Amino acid sequence: MLTLDKIYHAAFTLKDVVRKTDLIEAPKLREDSQIYLKTENLQVTGSFKVRGAYYKISQLSDEEKRRGVIACSAGNHAQGVALAAAKNGIPSLICLPDGAPISKVEATKNYGAEICLVEGVYDDAYQKALELKEEKGYTFIHPFDDENVIAGQGTIGLELLEQLPDVDAVIVPVGGGGLISGVAYAIKMLNPNVKVYGVQAGGAPSMQQSLAHGQIETLDGVSTIADGIAVKEPGEHTFDLCRKYVDEIVTVTDDEISTAILMLIEQQKLIAEGAGAVSVAAALFDKVPVRGKKVICLVSGGNIDVTILSRVIKRGLLKSGRSYAVTIELIDKPGQLKGVSKILADLGGNVVSIHHERASESSDINGCYLRIVMETRNYEHIEQIRKALTEAGYHIE
Repeated sequence: MLTLDKIYHAAFTLKDVVRKTDLIEAPKLREDSQIYLKTENLQVTGSFKVRGAYYKISQLSDEEKRRGVIACSAGNHAQGVALAAAKNGIPSLICLPDGAPISKVEATKNYGAEICLVEGVYDDAYQKALELKEEKGYTFIHPFDDENVIAGQGTIGLELLEQLPDVDAVIVPVGGGGLISGVAYAIKMLNPNVKVYGVQAGGAPSMQQSLAHGQIETLDGVSTIADGIAVKEPGEHTFDLCRKYVDEIVTVTDDEISTAILMLIEQQKLIAEGAGAVSVAAALFDKVPVRGKKVICLVSGGNIDVTILSRVIKRGLLKSGRSYAVTIELIDKPGQLKGVSKILADLGGNVVSIHHERASESSDINGCYLRIVMETRNYEHIEQIRKALTEAGYHIE
């Protein structure tokens, strides 16, 4: 059984292995509440996962260690297991979905693990790991549905109450539920008045749906940029713990996640992966009540692939009104482009690209289209530009 003693023992075991990550105030994220960030994205391996993986492996018998360990992961648990196994001097085999970011695959290899790429998503990698466990006799290290793993993640809960004793609420990312189970249990055992909220991606709401229907349910599929929490089915232990100790689980969209990643980069100089930023997204977009409260957002990981990061930034700019594309129908005569350019320049829109083409067969024979992509300040700025263009007689498509 999970106990507070076990979580304290995990904290003692991990004290020379993991970093006690900083809790930093983030006043620029919201002016109407006190937001703090628990920076597990700056943890060893770039994610909280090393806590649970190391504690689990440290508690294995000599016989279990001798057989070597196997794990399945979307990336972060893989690195945690690989590092923990290397520190304990035992071999590790990690099954990863073939869509896992290349950076996570390479990082796992660099920690000394053998890699097995599996076609599909996390749950397919999980099934493959179970097959290999039976076939080769490996010791399986579950990424979330294991009480020692949960106890390792629960050490974050102890740190949060030590770092901010008067916290009102903690917002935690949720995939399979190992992180929030440990954090919620530790916090509720020590201070039941603290609210604990979970956040899932809208494209992978497995725990939220299971809790809503009172039983563990399996999603037909998952689709989200937050690959670290793209889990079809929660665990039995984690489902029970969430039902008992978590106040509410909400969801955020990919656009909201992208905006949160962008704000963390710009305002806090922090890199978070999609799964790590969902807690911040929930606070930014009022998914949980944070106004006037001291709230900790757990930024669970920072292992984002740089190619994905560039796409996420672009999406975040669009979502927050920082980038705007407009198509204007014009009469094809001299001076039209000059008139549009003057309006944009006067209002401070920074043009990034322009595409000019003759009109289609359905429009005026003398018509043409002007497509402009520009940098803007916010949605109010966009509305200013649209209004000025319309008042000047230009037709916006």
